[in-house]
Amino acid sequence: MGELIIETKNLTKQYGDQKSVNNLNLHVKQGRIYGLLGRNGAGKTTTMKLLLNLITPSSGEIRIFGKNIKEDAKKILPRIGSLIEAPGFYPNLTGTENLKIFALLRGTPTRNAVQSALEIVGLPYHDKKLFSQYSLGMKQRLAIALAIMHDPELLILDEPINGLDPIGIAEMRSFIRDLCHLKKKTILISSHILSEISLLADDIGIIDHGVLLEEESLSELEEKNSKYMHFIVSDTSQAARILEMNFNTENFTAEKDHSIRVYEKQLSAALINRTLIENGIDVSEVHTCEDTLEDYFRRITGGAGIG
Repeated sequence: MGELIIETKNLTKQYGDQKSVNNLNLHVKQGRIYGLLGRNGAGKTTTMKLLLNLITPSSGEIRIFGKNIKEDAKKILPRIGSLIEAPGFYPNLTGTENLKIFALLRGTPTRNAVQSALEIVGLPYHDKKLFSQYSLGMKQRLAIALAIMHDPELLILDEPINGLDPIGIAEMRSFIRDLCHLKKKTILISSHILSEISLLADDIGIIDHGVLLEEESLSELEEKNSKYMHFIVSDTSQAARILEMNFNTENFTAEKDHSIRVYEKQLSAALINRTLIENGIDVSEVHTCEDTLEDYFRRITGGAGIG
């Protein structure tokens, strides 16, 4: 396991009775892309604002680079680049002019910081095009150029692919991957689009109603949730009770169309089939199926798919 760049312990943010982030324990490893996945309103942006010390937690602890953010914010924050909400770029200036203003304001150290940031995100240096004439993809690239201009070790990007067209998404994916693998950045990226996160992230955290439901590597997640047994039965609610009582499992879903999906890999389809029949349930079909990550996400968040 790599060194932890971000670690939170029981991180909670409460607004009135509402817990926007609820006992969150995140583990972001060095040199990897961590995808924080959840529907809109799941608590992703609040989590990122807490990590960047923009809002104060109600309780819990945040450690970044092994240091407590509350005590060492002045040392930690200059080592982070972020894109949370669209930066306030001047529409009547070019991309280069905009970045030069931010570099002056922030005292960005290196002389060619603006030029190299633009090169990394694939935007021209000293181009004549004004920010107001930029496409959404170009605006998003410029925002990331601003986030990486001071050469941070950690990048925190909130929904950077949101609203982009398919070409823009593919380009964004490619250079986020390059930032991690070639420039050795650790990246925390949020999204509500599962298919995109699964093409990009090394590790995934699934957040729903402020609670982290799952956290593991993408390969572990795919392996763990790829297969299930599918039964078509005469009575789903009765079959569900039999599964619970005889096999001591709740790792299944019962659908309205007489189908039951059993996700318990250790169980044998033949044994389940025989037990159901012995208990008076007619079984008309049995299949072993592949589950997609999308199905799995829907199952553990208890709702419709996302993205």
